[in-house]
Amino acid sequence: MQNFTPFHLAFPILDIEETRRFYGDLLGCDIGRSTDKWIDFNFFGHQLSAHVKPEEVGRAKTNEVDGDAVPVRHFGAILEWEQWHQLAEKLKGAGIRFIIEPHIRFKGQVGEQATMFFLDPAGNALEFKSFQDPSQIFAK
Repeated sequence: MQNFTPFHLAFPILDIEETRRFYGDLLGCDIGRSTDKWIDFNFFGHQLSAHVKPEEVGRAKTNEVDGDAVPVRHFGAILEWEQWHQLAEKLKGAGIRFIIEPHIRFKGQVGEQATMFFLDPAGNALEFKSFQDPSQIFAK
């Protein structure tokens, strides 16, 4: 992944402290600036801004991808292979309820990847994935 340029994503949450614990303590994201209405995180090199906006929080619809019901509205990060496996074990140990359990998608095909989906405390869907061969990230 050459020429890495961080992205910025803002999303709705229910509670600052609950979100701080989830992204900061559980996922290990460094915490940036915050107020009682929003909080920034270093999300694997990207800037996330979580805004308290309960009326905008809701569960996304799904679409089938390789036999899984994938939440259409989701975000996440592509991790190194070992880092993905370490996070999967940490989440299992923390009792996280997965929407889609950690597994290998597109096995033996172009774009083969490790993937897992789970919700943050506000119900936002997150996907973490990894490729043993990073050249497969944008493969057709």
